[in-house]
Amino acid sequence: MIRIGILGDIGSGKTYVANNFGYPVFNADKEVSKLYKKDRKIFKKLKKKLPKYISKFPIDKNEITNAILDNKVNLNKIISVVHIEIKKLLKLFLKKNKYKKIIILDVPLLLESKINKQKDILVFVDSKRKEIEKRLKKRSNFNRKLINKFKKIQYSPAYKKKKSNFIIKNNFKKKTLNMSINKILNKIY
Repeated sequence: MIRIGILGDIGSGKTYVANNFGYPVFNADKEVSKLYKKDRKIFKKLKKKLPKYISKFPIDKNEITNAILDNKVNLNKIISVVHIEIKKLLKLFLKKNKYKKIIILDVPLLLESKINKQKDILVFVDSKRKEIEKRLKKRSNFNRKLINKFKKIQYSPAYKKKKSNFIIKNNFKKKTLNMSINKILNKIY
């Protein structure tokens, strides 16, 4: 199985790129949302660590946001609870897809949380700053302060780019994106 990890800045279109590869995608952000909505165990653990912020189940993302914005230590508390579950879910995903030729890892903290393996193929999604800003502002949960907090715990885009095997210039046009993806797929098998 070939594992392709998608890297890039917040708002660069990593999920869009991941979904266009045409192979099973492990989307960590989507899994975190499901945990907040459906996993009482996560709720209890977060409520225990952040009793001042987490009050009801399903977990309200605004409560998570407020906890993160209020105190930088809270983000680490949330990560310490959520990442354990995400790693378990990733193992299940890998087991379920073990006979697939390729799988895609859309995990925002792939390098930072050391989820990637040495043999993984890393693809950096490079987007214009102006385009990223425009896309971020369209998000219903857009919050500049929150984005800045997340950026502080991530490696810089320059470092991720340097670590990558391939770079996709994402202009958010399906045709050029698919051409770039096909070039990568042709080179790796």
